[in-house]
Amino acid sequence: MSAHAPETDIDSDSDSDSDSHGGSGAHPLAREQAHLTASRAALRAMREDVEALDIRDVTANWVNAIVLQAQIDDRIKALADLAHTPLFFGRLNYLHAPGAELAEGAEGEQFYIGRRHVHDADGDPMVIDWRAPVSQPFYRASKNDPQDIALRRRFGYTGGELTAYEDEHLSDPAEAAAVSKLLQQEIERPRVGPMRDIVATIQPEQDEIVRSGLSGSVCVQGGPGTGKTAVGLHRVAYLLYAHRERLARTGTLVIGPNRSFLHYIEQVLPALGELEVKQATVEDLVARDGLEIRGTDAAATAVVKGDVRMAQVLRRAVRSHVSMPAEPLMVVRGSRRWRVPAYELEEIVAELLDRDIRYGAARDALPQRIAHTVLVRMEQAGEAPDDRVQDAVARGAAVKAAVKAVWPAVEPAKLVLRLLSDAQFLAEHAEGVLSEEEQQLLLWAKPFRSVKSAKWSAADLVLIDEAADLVERTHSLGHVVLDEAQDLSPMQYRAVGRRCTTGSATVLGDLAQGTTPWATRSWDEALAHLGKPEAALEELTAGFRVPREVIAYASRLLPSISPGLAAVSSVRETPGSLVVTPTPDLTASVLDACRAALAHEGSTGLIAADARIPELAEALRAAELPHLAPGEETSARARLTLVPASLAKGLEYDYVVLDEPAAIVSGEPDERTGLRRLYVCLTRAVSGLHVLHAAALPAALGPALP
Repeated sequence: MSAHAPETDIDSDSDSDSDSHGGSGAHPLAREQAHLTASRAALRAMREDVEALDIRDVTANWVNAIVLQAQIDDRIKALADLAHTPLFFGRLNYLHAPGAELAEGAEGEQFYIGRRHVHDADGDPMVIDWRAPVSQPFYRASKNDPQDIALRRRFGYTGGELTAYEDEHLSDPAEAAAVSKLLQQEIERPRVGPMRDIVATIQPEQDEIVRSGLSGSVCVQGGPGTGKTAVGLHRVAYLLYAHRERLARTGTLVIGPNRSFLHYIEQVLPALGELEVKQATVEDLVARDGLEIRGTDAAATAVVKGDVRMAQVLRRAVRSHVSMPAEPLMVVRGSRRWRVPAYELEEIVAELLDRDIRYGAARDALPQRIAHTVLVRMEQAGEAPDDRVQDAVARGAAVKAAVKAVWPAVEPAKLVLRLLSDAQFLAEHAEGVLSEEEQQLLLWAKPFRSVKSAKWSAADLVLIDEAADLVERTHSLGHVVLDEAQDLSPMQYRAVGRRCTTGSATVLGDLAQGTTPWATRSWDEALAHLGKPEAALEELTAGFRVPREVIAYASRLLPSISPGLAAVSSVRETPGSLVVTPTPDLTASVLDACRAALAHEGSTGLIAADARIPELAEALRAAELPHLAPGEETSARARLTLVPASLAKGLEYDYVVLDEPAAIVSGEPDERTGLRRLYVCLTRAVSGLHVLHAAALPAALGPALP
């Protein structure tokens, strides 16, 4: 492997660079810079072509015009040239034209690999989208498996300008395999602002997951720093590229644990030209008009509400509204009366119950079934009724009254309100499913009078969502990405699963980072609740960002929090990246540590137990250290973020100052959950971690550092 920077004295590489813009006599780096300049000009021309489109003569009406203009506006946004984002990051020289016969002497081709496709005025490609099949060897080719690649070139950038390149001659047996320095530099580049894409650094094992098909669901178990979130986002981008028309109809969704996390990742897909992917939390999914989350549940209550057995209780409660007809039905049509005996009505109701279709669908079918029975009577009497007569009978007052009595409408929120307020109603439908103690945990101490006055908790809205799906089918999307999935309850998994019943899912998480009392115990169990038991389980164990010293220290907790789970093996060895300091004056020492961290390039996160946040915020203000809230974008003035431990999951900072581990552990309902929360907090640093403590460290962390 050979690396080249602007000042490096190297020979012309005619066989590799003669086709680059700038002429064969130019310095290779200059030719590559010229190709970058020409590619940016071509991208501007593509954007200008779209901006110049006149749709006045091609739209039939104003509705079509609005839709088409929205599509054009999205296309213009997708063609934006981001100044500090490299247009291409690599180059492939094939020995033969892809897809051609590998005959000796066949001419190869050269492709620049980038974030999006760019073509010149003649339509010839200048940059190939990283998702295209021809780009795949950039991520997977190796000395052992060159995949018909003669040269793989990686580019280095500084502030958006191409400043270096590095070559691998994969088909040359004389060149030994080596670690890419440019690749390592890109992985370790300081973090400033929100999460960015990783298209230049995707590893082979990650690429296999990214390019897995739309029809199958995938679950990715990945420890800190393994890139599972980036893999999930890039899989969405890949699927939109490979199945754009289908997903444009069915939709895609990324689900994260909280708003701070979603804000942190929100720029990844737009940077790849994908603007239509929606993002939400589970709370957003189950939100209903007029219902606000104003209450909280004790941990024991939340565990019961999140238990999958609640689905059976709700199903019983919904179906309990159906009652068997006790009287016959009389339908008047003109001068004639048509009688449907009670036993026939009962047969119709029993058949609909046996079919086990949704409550609302069965209720809609019931009047038509009754009307059809009346039509049979008419035909037997010599009449010739048609479908219009059947519809008229179904809409008649007598049939409507019978349906209302037998199969009344069910309002999901009112149903859950009654379950949580009425001990007798709950006991009737929870018998044999929930114990008496569990039923008592569910009941409100002081029942609320109405749906709007109730202080609903987050778990209550999940129950309402379940009840709503029992009544009417939830709309399904084409693909859903669920991140930090290990923290979901079984009922939350069901809520997410309803959004992809006819689509697929990418589930991302780490069992060791489960920080709720109902955290996932196994992925098999979680996938069953999600409705995707057939999903392929992939494990990422190679860490690329968290230093080896830091991940090894955090992994001391694994035997206590997730026995049997393999520790992450970090590829980064950074001596001095971990410091653990006992101190009698904790707050003052934390401020000093923050100042020291800010002396380095990149972002700094001060992570502390939630209860410590107000005191630390005041101390930072008094010390005139500007700080941000999680998810807010850093700036030259403010590179320090104050992070409550409960919001740290999924976030990364170049340097982390961790305040009082014992307080983080004690801030949770139980020790295991507290140690898992600590594990999350310990693994947020990508360059350096400084742990400060006044109290004794948790025993699970083992002996002090030498």
